[in-house]
Amino acid sequence: MSVYRRALLYFRPFLGETVLGTVLMLAGIGFNLLKPVPFAIIVDEILTPGKPRPVVAVLTRWFGPMNQARLILALCLAVVVIYFAAGVLNLITNMIFVRVGLQSLLKLRTELYAYLQALPLKYHDARRSSDSSFRVAYDSQAIQSIYSKGSFIVSSIVSLVGTLVLMAGKDWQLTLVALGILPLVVLAIYAYAKRIRTESTTIQERESDVLAVAQEGLSSIRMVHAFGREEYEVAQFRTRARHSLEANMRYTGTQMKSALVIGTLMALGTAAMYYLGTFHVLEGRLSVGNIYLFSTWLVMLYQPLEALTYTTWALEGAAAGAQRCFEVLDQEDDVRDAPGAKEITSTRGEIVFEKVDFGYEPSRLILEAIDLDVGSGQTVAFVGGTGAGKSTLLALAPRFYDPNKGRVLLDGEDLRNLTKKSLRRQISLVLQDTLLFSTTIRENIAYGRPDASEEEIVEAAKQAQAHDFILRMPEGYSAQVGERGGHLSVGQRQRIGIARAFLKNAPILLLDEPTSALDPTTEAAIMETIKELMRGRTTLIITHRIATVHDMGKIVVLRHGRVVEVGTGPELVARGGAYAELYHSANLG
Repeated sequence: MSVYRRALLYFRPFLGETVLGTVLMLAGIGFNLLKPVPFAIIVDEILTPGKPRPVVAVLTRWFGPMNQARLILALCLAVVVIYFAAGVLNLITNMIFVRVGLQSLLKLRTELYAYLQALPLKYHDARRSSDSSFRVAYDSQAIQSIYSKGSFIVSSIVSLVGTLVLMAGKDWQLTLVALGILPLVVLAIYAYAKRIRTESTTIQERESDVLAVAQEGLSSIRMVHAFGREEYEVAQFRTRARHSLEANMRYTGTQMKSALVIGTLMALGTAAMYYLGTFHVLEGRLSVGNIYLFSTWLVMLYQPLEALTYTTWALEGAAAGAQRCFEVLDQEDDVRDAPGAKEITSTRGEIVFEKVDFGYEPSRLILEAIDLDVGSGQTVAFVGGTGAGKSTLLALAPRFYDPNKGRVLLDGEDLRNLTKKSLRRQISLVLQDTLLFSTTIRENIAYGRPDASEEEIVEAAKQAQAHDFILRMPEGYSAQVGERGGHLSVGQRQRIGIARAFLKNAPILLLDEPTSALDPTTEAAIMETIKELMRGRTTLIITHRIATVHDMGKIVVLRHGRVVEVGTGPELVARGGAYAELYHSANLG
């Protein structure tokens, strides 16, 4: 399906408004064509003595005898009425079309953002978030451009046809002369259209790069300042901005060259019409008033034709933006719910990894042949070197990814047979770097349970030992945390994340390096809170700090994506294997 046909689907819900706008547009075009008529009547029937006066005769029959002054006044008032009616109709038409275009934009933008939210992490891992943001915020605006430019094309075509009919009625030879340039104009439009679309796509890609550099540099401003890399970041930005400038210059140059070609062709047609029309007036085949009408209509013919040229190119640019949106919507969700997937409202928390293989790319496995049972209410710690596959294994439990081979079971049921939404309601997640949104502390704690009462939010904060520092803030629970929680310390952010998990009260808890960014004193305090959170829950925890989990229950040692040891801390130390190496390298014994 072409970009344009697909874009039309977003206008279908607003068909009634579009039809109304089209009817009013046609009426407006009719009034536009009437604009030069009163003055042509003045020239032919009042300023040219001895000529037949058919219009004056009709006006006299309708309104009674009129002297010359009243007749001129009536025709001048007719000019005002015609212009006013055309203006009102054009205003209403434009308002309708703008409203429909904005509604279509809202529909596409919302659908695009919702689909990006639903796409699996594998999609987002492979792309920059700034590019996705650019498509939602900027590329999506193409749908409004397609609608507005499309309606303008329809209007221009109707205006062209109406103008041609009127011109042919006055002098068919002059009309053919005026149309002689049309094939050349069409060829010029066709010749430049492909370049315009290609260069428009390049501009959008370059602008996306500019946004990516700016977003990354500003979001990492502390790091930039700490390492004195301001000049480097500015140079990076300048390079991307220069590439965008160059793309814009190429695009603008193509437009200006094409405009020169089209304008010259239209001047050629106008000159030919003036030449032949002058002889027709001298020969008495055309009146002075009619040559004025013809000249005005010729402008009304060429202006839409010239505007159609620019509109066609703008439409090509909009198509490039719309295509970038549709590329996202065409992405396959490879972690989708199976047909007939079940909703679950509770779980015992028994998790089984059964012969699981997984890789972000099929040719390069991160996990191989993982067999592991996690009992209800059991705590299992995953340890191993960097790149061993710990975080990847943890990400399979909430179905952030699906195994390439094997299964992950919850209470004996393949996770793919459960709806993602109901599965994730059974899981709480606490990360190394707690993700906070730029809103209040209250809303961040209640993110997993937005319907929670104030008392429940406060109780969760108390359980996470966050209540006291929250009350010390000037606005308490209504205090803004800043972008990514920048107004809070690392330990405070971590307690907010733990409070969020307490409030959600899910039976399964996933902890990914929850204390590795903390100093030893804060880590000890946070771990006491986490142990309280873990009580009665099935818990999977990842850590590099062996001392944190040595006495915590079952320990699974991963190496190169494989399970190499399973047991309690003391048992594994006694075996003298991979875990013992980690234990002794941490100076624990």
